[in-house]
Amino acid sequence: MPDRPADPNEADPNEGAFYFEDFHVGRRFATRGVTLSEAEIVDFALKYDPQPFHIDKVAAATSPYGGLIASGFHTMVAAFRMVVQQNLFTACSMGSPGLDEVRWMKPVHPGDTLHAELEVESAEPSRSRPDRGRVRMTYTVVNQHGDAVMSFTAMQILQTRAGAEAEG
Repeated sequence: MPDRPADPNEADPNEGAFYFEDFHVGRRFATRGVTLSEAEIVDFALKYDPQPFHIDKVAAATSPYGGLIASGFHTMVAAFRMVVQQNLFTACSMGSPGLDEVRWMKPVHPGDTLHAELEVESAEPSRSRPDRGRVRMTYTVVNQHGDAVMSFTAMQILQTRAGAEAEG
């Protein structure tokens, strides 16, 4: 994660379990990084997105990208994995009704190190189910140079603390 000044809206990953109440509008979260290797990029693409510029070094060299690049879907699931590993949703996730505004802005090459930055855009408690709420968050995936390589907006259904206590 790049160095930057402390921000009162940014979450401390050591804060403990997060619940719906912790996701207020404007709050930001940042994950640790992950480096995508050539082998990981090719393996993912062979299974899920077997386009030549993802799986064939020779074909990729003559592509507009000048070499192998990660599938955008690989970039997206890598971002979500980083968020899960950061334990942002471990205690409170109740699933997601979907994604919006998916954008791939720059290619991801073997050896690139990515991290995800999230910002809460809206947070609304459920009117019919008081044990949960819906949060809309913008994800930005950033490489080691500070370039945004991907962005998307995700809706997440999150459990409240009271809902967790009632279960527990």
